[in-house]
Amino acid sequence: MQSGKDAGGAVASVVSSDNNIHSESGIPGHVVAAIDINTTANQIYRHNFPDTPLWNKTIEGIALDDFNKLSFDMILMSPPCQPFTRIGLQGDISDPRTKSFLYVLDLLPRFSSPQLHRLPRFILLENVKGFESSAARELLVKTLTGCGYSFQEFMVSPTSVGIPNSRLRYFLIAKMSTSFSTQARSEHSQSSTSDRVCIQLPDVFPHFAEADSSEQPTVLSPTCPGSCQSEEEVREGQVLYKLETAADAQRKRSQNQDLSIRQIQDFLEPQREGDLEQHLLPPRTLLRYALLLDIVQPTCRRSVCFTKGYGRYVEGTGSVLQGCTETQMESVFAGLDQVSEEEKVQQLLKLKLRYFTPREVANLMGFPQSFMFPEGVSTLQQYRTLGNSLNVVVVSRLLQLLVS
Repeated sequence: MQSGKDAGGAVASVVSSDNNIHSESGIPGHVVAAIDINTTANQIYRHNFPDTPLWNKTIEGIALDDFNKLSFDMILMSPPCQPFTRIGLQGDISDPRTKSFLYVLDLLPRFSSPQLHRLPRFILLENVKGFESSAARELLVKTLTGCGYSFQEFMVSPTSVGIPNSRLRYFLIAKMSTSFSTQARSEHSQSSTSDRVCIQLPDVFPHFAEADSSEQPTVLSPTCPGSCQSEEEVREGQVLYKLETAADAQRKRSQNQDLSIRQIQDFLEPQREGDLEQHLLPPRTLLRYALLLDIVQPTCRRSVCFTKGYGRYVEGTGSVLQGCTETQMESVFAGLDQVSEEEKVQQLLKLKLRYFTPREVANLMGFPQSFMFPEGVSTLQQYRTLGNSLNVVVVSRLLQLLVS
């Protein structure tokens, strides 16, 4: 079962063992049902997976008998993240948007009753950083333990697979088994927490982001589930320019020197000047937000997380690309606060700052070239669904680990 919120990779899914789940993971299996209530996400999903049954309904609106008829082996879910985000109200399980997640947890033990279908063999769950310290996570762990699952939790960013994009996310993988590997069995037998297993990540995520420890894949400790460092560094020190401190500048330099991560230019669309004009930041946006922009060049090996507000809002929604690399960014921003608005705009326009196109964001999210948006889905809708999505390569690697 696949349930959640994104463009094409995790609406909510139930998976059976036949055909291939995804070309990246190469795992035998097919989605027997995808479930979501977002009409745009469903439109995009149906366009890319026309043969997959797509249920436009809430999870809690589906009876246990209906789930049982699907005879599935795996649940992939990405519950709404708003109850757990650091900038939200952090309502946790009291937030009404957790109803579908809590319903699945309520159903799970009942799958093992003699009258109904067996428990699914595999479960993968994704959510934002913050979920790992929530009451919802505690309830999830308690339910999995009671049902006899072995499980492991991770904090992983796409930089771990060589993709120049920070998107630190919580993942949990669980299976009806005592361990994930031979080494895991050995460590499992010595562990006081018998429901957990320890995984060697380098085999699955070989590209460690050595320049930024917060971007390294992390196995969460059972005693300190929330101890993983935030992907955003603490800003301290004097401001150099563009509201950046010396620490900010050094962190970005270190990230750009990490050769295990590919360059941004590997993910860009072919340069067609006319097509890219529509993505240039307008003068009024430059005037108001120039000092807040996260600006990257094609040769950079970093970009910040793209959110559902990209293209609509500026602050904290994703990086923008410097189209004219011959212009030195420092020279543009130096003394910018001492000139008139007209001169300021002229200076900033020299950089040719633009938004990444939806296709480029999809590339950085690991979507294959075969993934496409149907006609009629606006650019802002494309950004919104991508911002709610998962990195396909990261999920594929975790699926490989899960079924190995």
